[in-house]
Amino acid sequence: MSEPIRVQDLTKRFGDFEAVRDVTFTAEAGSITALLGPSGSGKSTVLRMIAGLETPTRGRIWLGDEEQTHKSVQERRVGFVFQHYALFRHMTVWENVRFGLAVRRMPKREQRARVEELLDLVQLGPFRDRYPEQLSGGQRQRVALARALAPRPNVLLLDEPFGALDARVRQDLRRWLDDLHRELGVTSLLVTHDQDEALELANKVVVMHEGRIEQVGTPNEIYHEPATAFVAGFVGSANVLRGQVVAGHVQVGEHRVPIANDVADGIDAQVFVRPHDVRVGASAGGAGPARATVERIVTLGWLSRVALRLGDGQVITAELPSDELSDVGLGDEVTVRVRRARAFRTSDALGVAEPAGAGARGRSDA
Repeated sequence: MSEPIRVQDLTKRFGDFEAVRDVTFTAEAGSITALLGPSGSGKSTVLRMIAGLETPTRGRIWLGDEEQTHKSVQERRVGFVFQHYALFRHMTVWENVRFGLAVRRMPKREQRARVEELLDLVQLGPFRDRYPEQLSGGQRQRVALARALAPRPNVLLLDEPFGALDARVRQDLRRWLDDLHRELGVTSLLVTHDQDEALELANKVVVMHEGRIEQVGTPNEIYHEPATAFVAGFVGSANVLRGQVVAGHVQVGEHRVPIANDVADGIDAQVFVRPHDVRVGASAGGAGPARATVERIVTLGWLSRVALRLGDGQVITAELPSDELSDVGLGDEVTVRVRRARAFRTSDALGVAEPAGAGARGRSDA
């Protein structure tokens, strides 16, 4: 039976270094919650404290209605999947999956039935007699997941489970894990620095930075309604423009960019704009058209990425269907309109985003 995970004011210090500070959130029963952030943000330390592998300096941890803060790893009934598999090299696939059941002294008949069930679930039945070095990276991670699920844990903790795999295998395993979770419904906490992974898999995303929580929300809220400059610059691709707030807009050169959040008039601000929210051409919708010069066009099949230099010298990147650019070429002057931008005081945004107009994905530093 799945249980919710609840942490309150969780803090962890290593000597004088505070790795995690006042972290509070709830992972609902049966859901996938992602801890998302760059390396050094404290997300893996939070996971290790929930697992019982680290002791909090301060704060409390509950699994279901029972507090677990000072309980041992064995008492917590959690399954743990690491980035680098942590399989026993001298054991076959079958033996690796059976290991936790043997440690718990489950009757051998029940062990066999459970291992068979899990090998079928992770689609590795034909590989039962192989050793880890005879498997692909994706297959090893599925063995690790089956081993974690074998004792029927109340909670599944995944620490960068796909980080050691190449992009195509990661994508395939994400889809597979999503299907598996829908079938099992075990409460899962996923640590990742990959925004696509978090947005695709999670019901709730907890964004962390420098040991603190920046924002908690659904994937849609995190992407479309970032609460801080860090979240706006880290999650997804974003242009960053500089200007001054005037009556619900940011004045960027000749262009007044409408913003979706409340920022006081007269302050210097950075405005974050998704490339797909930039419109190019005289017939584009929106308000306050500006002129820009086409500096670069990159065609990626049906999608094109266009770098545009505004009148004040700042560069903004647009992403739009390639067939909308049939009459646009390098050096052309075009009309630019922006929608759904969010602004933050410049002093709050320092050091969190790429240079203006980079159109780059927020960095993971991992």
